[in-house]
Amino acid sequence: MAGLVNNLLILFLVSQNNCLGFRGPLSVFKRYKDATRSLSSECLGSDRPVISLGLSDFALDIRMPGVTPKQSDTYLCMSVPLPVDDEAYVVDFKPHASMDTVHHMLLFGCNEPSSTENYWDCDEGTCKDKSNILYAWARNAPPTRLPKGVGFRVGGETGGKFFVLQVHYGDISAFRDKHKDCSGVTLHLTHQKQPLIAGMYLMMSVSTVIPPGEKVVDADIACHYKRFPMHLFAYRVHTHRLGKVVSGYRVRNGQWTLIGRQSPQLPQAFYPVEHPVDVSYDDILAARCVFSGEGRTTETHIGGTANDEMCNFYIMYYMEAKHAVSYMTCTQNANPEMFRNIPQEANIPIPVKPDMLKMTHGHHEEIKDTDKSSLQLSKGEEELILDQDFHIEEAVEWPGLDLKLGQVSGLALDLENNLVVFHRGDHVWDENSFDSKFVYQQRGLGPIEQNTILVLNPSTAKLLHSTGKSLFYLPHGLSIDKNGNYWVTDVALHQVFKLGADAKEPLLTLGVALQPGSDKNHFCQPTDVAVDPITGSVYVSDGYCNSRIIQFSPNGLYIMQWGEETSLGRARPGQFRIPHSLALIPDFSQLCVADRENGRIQCFRLGTGEFVREIKHKSFGRELFAVSYAPGGLLFAVNGMPYPGEAEPAQGFVMNFSTGEIIDTFIPLRKVEYCTECLRFEMPHDVVASEDKTVFVGDVHARTVWKFASTEKSETIVEARLKNNPEPTDPLKKQEKQHLVRQASTGVSFVLITTLLIIPVVVLLAILVFIRWRKTTVYGADGEHKLDSNSSRVLGRLRGKGGGGLNLGNFFASHKGYSRKGFDRLSTEGSDQEKDEDDGTDSEEEYSAPPPPPAPSSS
Repeated sequence: MAGLVNNLLILFLVSQNNCLGFRGPLSVFKRYKDATRSLSSECLGSDRPVISLGLSDFALDIRMPGVTPKQSDTYLCMSVPLPVDDEAYVVDFKPHASMDTVHHMLLFGCNEPSSTENYWDCDEGTCKDKSNILYAWARNAPPTRLPKGVGFRVGGETGGKFFVLQVHYGDISAFRDKHKDCSGVTLHLTHQKQPLIAGMYLMMSVSTVIPPGEKVVDADIACHYKRFPMHLFAYRVHTHRLGKVVSGYRVRNGQWTLIGRQSPQLPQAFYPVEHPVDVSYDDILAARCVFSGEGRTTETHIGGTANDEMCNFYIMYYMEAKHAVSYMTCTQNANPEMFRNIPQEANIPIPVKPDMLKMTHGHHEEIKDTDKSSLQLSKGEEELILDQDFHIEEAVEWPGLDLKLGQVSGLALDLENNLVVFHRGDHVWDENSFDSKFVYQQRGLGPIEQNTILVLNPSTAKLLHSTGKSLFYLPHGLSIDKNGNYWVTDVALHQVFKLGADAKEPLLTLGVALQPGSDKNHFCQPTDVAVDPITGSVYVSDGYCNSRIIQFSPNGLYIMQWGEETSLGRARPGQFRIPHSLALIPDFSQLCVADRENGRIQCFRLGTGEFVREIKHKSFGRELFAVSYAPGGLLFAVNGMPYPGEAEPAQGFVMNFSTGEIIDTFIPLRKVEYCTECLRFEMPHDVVASEDKTVFVGDVHARTVWKFASTEKSETIVEARLKNNPEPTDPLKKQEKQHLVRQASTGVSFVLITTLLIIPVVVLLAILVFIRWRKTTVYGADGEHKLDSNSSRVLGRLRGKGGGGLNLGNFFASHKGYSRKGFDRLSTEGSDQEKDEDDGTDSEEEYSAPPPPPAPSSS
């Protein structure tokens, strides 16, 4: 058995040196050589590979020497000797690679590279002796970061003398211009002894057999740890095609603690361990790979060829220098019975987008840059037909603007189509609400003493019912399930609640009160909830300080999650920068997410989290706050206020869900009486739409709810004519179009009023004509001007605010702890905050840590 293990370890090292992933028998690539050994002028820094950073530190630039791959899925390697003989420590890595050209990079340390050429095809291997992975970079994966005081030991008597860089060029369409690539990594090294030394722990199955056609096959690995304590900070998974998910755990006293879990079909970089895990003497390290033998006709064994499989779980750790071991392995299952208690998550495959699957296995297709709104649709989507001959605008008779509300954070429609409003009463989210670790700092205020959930008649704004008193600190998202239950989020409590329409206490609570976190039991400022009407599955967008969507069972059991933080550069599918709002699309079994700071909508398959499409338009601007779906195929959204110097206004959008095309836009026509500077939308925070195309928008700055309704077809003649012409792209032309449409919609009123007013004017003109017939034209013109002026004043009165609105300030005044503060003008300093017109910054009251400038608002 020992001989078999040794042979398999050698086979593993050879396989890993041959590019750490299977490639077909035809993937034998030509060795690429430059005509001369001179480096390309495009390789900035290559002429100075070693740069002094002081007395003890230096940088080592490791770059491809100006290469042009000739075909997709080319793996190229190059080596650089350590420029010093004595011991040194790698303490940081800085990658130089574009996701458009490089699929992944790996950096190895060893004593003898496989070739002495300037660069070579990695099919020849990376190193002739044992090699250790020091660094991995992959598109759509985070870079490896070493904790402070931790370094990889190189040089000297025990460390490697060479670095070998391996670069995988996936889709080479970017090389049509024959430019030379200089991708690589810069190492920061120091001669200063590091107190903590980094190393690699490999867990590998050596005896797994996958029967043909078998749906689920588990490969389990477990070893007792018998060394000095080590601290885990990164992990990496590896299988071939049959692998579905790989999970690693520390088991201590029967308790399983997750180290990391990932799909091996995603970029195989090192991912950070989310929560620090330490391993002590006699702990057990355990890992499981889940395979499927479906599609195979013969048994599949562990091995290094394309038809074989591998089950590897890498752990990057650090130890005290005096006890440090640079490399350890585990290849057995010391306790098979223990895997009966492995967490259920280890058995659930992680969804993988088709484009990622292709790139992982070297099947690349040329991707053309197309308009995001032009999407290839499924048959069901193609058959959806919409009546697009309509326009929506503000319902000026709606008395809801007179409601005295706190910051309006969430809206929904109940089973009877009543409007449900979730607001913050006298609480405000500002810069003092949270500390740097997202812990709420204003607990002393107590929960909101007003009812935070209000049920209003959608036509009259009359209060029908209210609840939610003394339950919440900072309300945010609201949705209603098919049974009429309210699902809400509280960003201060970091929790999600299920409430009955009349319940005083939650029916279900997810998350731990006032404790932010990133595991399956904690949230960090969750933003919204959506409930599948068919399965009852609950989806939570989490949130301001996490970047994920989490799926729970109807009873609140964790099922799965997807999503990651947006990397530098263009946001990729499945990456979020504040997933702020959710819209469930039951017609197509999709969940759409308002990816706020990325200014786009992303849609995913229910149940799997598979990415389906992105909807993004220039008119969205930089921020897209909320999204809502109306039965029949319409998608509604609202964006944020423009940044200084940008033209796109805050507005609402109506879109054809099937195509993503913008059908219409809308803005308010009235000001808010008690917020004189609130011109149109200030910070639209949530939107909800009914089947009859009635739309409500909650504005967190204006502290109000706007109502919009579709106009009759007879009132859309001008709009229909405009739609026959090309859509104007200039913002001024767009505003002119909206102005014309509004004129058309008020045409009937205008004609009636003008007819009534013109009769006395005609009589007056007749008298004037008889007396001074030579000046009839002049007086007639004067009469016209008077008419226009009078008409505009009358129309202005007709468009004024409706009276008789419910005064919720008086309603709340009878409640204990009532303060007018929540219903006076809100402070403009804070987070779901409002737009500060003086400096152009967002002061939404929902604070978010600023991504790359300019900093986003936080609502």
